[in-house]
Amino acid sequence: MKPIVLITAGDPLGIGPEITVKALSDPRVKKACRAVVIAEPTSLIKAGFTASLADLIALELPSRLPVRHVPSRIGGLLSFRAAKLGIKMALQKNTPLVTAPISKQSWTLAQVPFTGHTELLRAATRCKEGLMMFVSGNLRCALATEHFALAHLPLTQKLVEEKAIHFVSALKKSGIKKPKIALCAVNPHASDNGKFGDEENKILLPSLKHLRRKGYAIKGPLPSDSAWISHIRGTYDGLLCMYHDQALLGLKLAARHPIVHITAGLPFIRTSPAHGTAFDIAGQNKADPESMIAAILFAAQK
Repeated sequence: MKPIVLITAGDPLGIGPEITVKALSDPRVKKACRAVVIAEPTSLIKAGFTASLADLIALELPSRLPVRHVPSRIGGLLSFRAAKLGIKMALQKNTPLVTAPISKQSWTLAQVPFTGHTELLRAATRCKEGLMMFVSGNLRCALATEHFALAHLPLTQKLVEEKAIHFVSALKKSGIKKPKIALCAVNPHASDNGKFGDEENKILLPSLKHLRRKGYAIKGPLPSDSAWISHIRGTYDGLLCMYHDQALLGLKLAARHPIVHITAGLPFIRTSPAHGTAFDIAGQNKADPESMIAAILFAAQK
């Protein structure tokens, strides 16, 4: 029997409906799972959805969707409702959940009290350990901090150690018996012993020493450029990055396979494509579904 995979179609005005329909039409997805889609049906049908592709849990449309593909209150409201219901069902059934992209701006317009999926997942599951990580073939990275301005990174020794431990645990669950990871520095040249910031000396080096004493195979702190080069060459099984773009920039430049976003440490598997709503091409049949396909296949195999 094929596993059930829950799928939320994301912001109805973004490319979520399109990549969902394209992914469901792919023979690999059809073979791998039985899909259950949670979405507002108008945008899905417009993207080509039919009942033969998947079961549909239709959300009620409170008003007509805007004609323009832009961030909107209704888009935020519908994508938030879909995400909440998807998480509730995933918890009840221990079923994998795949989430198409939402717009953080739309969630703000809808007065959603969460920055994005990761924060909602932590609150809804009461799981503080949720780790934001990304996989593309043999490239793997995770975030110590997520959606924060660089001037306000909430880095602490405790946080770095917790994220490193969860990252290693996730890598072990993926089949790597003895993961070797590297810790990316915050500052240029890993601060040159304090010349360009003090995060390395005050936070990262003490974290590394403590983790090594516990038996973790971890190196660093390394400047992010050399860390990525070493990871690409296979020196490390993954990189723990200190901030969002440090991970995503290196990964998207180096990746040769579709990127899957994973929230590790939850009571169920949650994946998503590693891109946004792309309002600028929504409704034009231009969106590439490969990352969405990879996210569904990853969820179906776990």
